[in-house]
Amino acid sequence: MTQFSLDALDLAALLSSRVCHDVISPVGAIVNGLEVLEEEKDAEMRGHALALIKSSANEASARLQFCRLAFGAAGSKGASIDTGDAELVTRQLLADERTQLNWSVPRVLMSKNKVKLLLNLCLLADAAIPRGGVISVSSTGEEDRIAFRIEAKGTNARVAANIPALLAGEAEEGAIDARAIQPYYAGLVAKACGLDVTVNVEPELVTIEAKPAAGALAADEPREQAQSAVA
Repeated sequence: MTQFSLDALDLAALLSSRVCHDVISPVGAIVNGLEVLEEEKDAEMRGHALALIKSSANEASARLQFCRLAFGAAGSKGASIDTGDAELVTRQLLADERTQLNWSVPRVLMSKNKVKLLLNLCLLADAAIPRGGVISVSSTGEEDRIAFRIEAKGTNARVAANIPALLAGEAEEGAIDARAIQPYYAGLVAKACGLDVTVNVEPELVTIEAKPAAGALAADEPREQAQSAVA
């Protein structure tokens, strides 16, 4: 593993690819449902097609709203985001029968990058329990010294071997693709916030923590300005 620096244009391109990957499946299902409606005369089949279109549209909307906060600028530099909005988009994203979300982050206005980091860590937690389970999200401390803790409990809970390195800005053979961009981006946002991210794996449990880095600035605004590629 080697320390890796990604060009701003490449970062934007890979993040765009990631967002497209997230929404292409439900959008494709909507197209399929519409084709069935055009060709099918059976009332029951048309009912199934309408149900597919509705559920897929809801899924696409949930993913786009989540990505807007997790990857988008979400306003000007230094803007704050309501953590209640972060909870809402996370619940919408995880709205299925497999995963339960326990959210214990107080509702406050929080700096943009810290909310983006929290959402990206939730994505890592969701990926850690592919068979479903329980994701618990909590925070401690105030804005300038806040820390996050996300626990993902479920059968065969695990993380890919390269995730810790990507969070630390390291890449195999000095290259990153669209599959690896999300944890790498999460590491960039954590650095912009003055937080260190650690991942601990136990049987049936993955714990992801973001804590103030040693020597971190008391406030992250100057650091956010220096990290223009993240915003």
